[in-house]
Amino acid sequence: MIVDWDRRLREHGFRITPQRQLVLEAVERLRHGTPEEILVEVQRTASGVNLSTVYRTLEVLEDVGLVTHAHIGHGAPTYHAVDEHMHIHLVCDLCSKVSSVPAEVASDFVASLKAGHGFVTDISHVSIHGWCVECIEASRADAEANIQ
Repeated sequence: MIVDWDRRLREHGFRITPQRQLVLEAVERLRHGTPEEILVEVQRTASGVNLSTVYRTLEVLEDVGLVTHAHIGHGAPTYHAVDEHMHIHLVCDLCSKVSSVPAEVASDFVASLKAGHGFVTDISHVSIHGWCVECIEASRADAEANIQ
């Protein structure tokens, strides 16, 4: 669990509640999760928690800097713990798998935006869509099988 999460909540004037702890634990277990996925994870322990509680809790946790979100698809945002390294989300448009690469892979691009446009980028909210290696290989195998 994120170190000093309870202290951080108190410093920002928030109480420590079981729901906040459960949501934070669910985010950490899932690594990347939508509010709906987080709800399913939380309800394994606390069936009385509802989706609005998860949304409100995620908002509080984001306000105090414990979680952040990215818009990985067209649906709900995906949340992950802030204590993870800054990363870019790679989203496979075929199988929907989400993987991460260190944000440093885009350092030349980020530097170019700053130098050329004076624009400072928060790369942690970036998602790049394409095909994962497994889907590319499966597509090649299917194409080769159809040729024969």
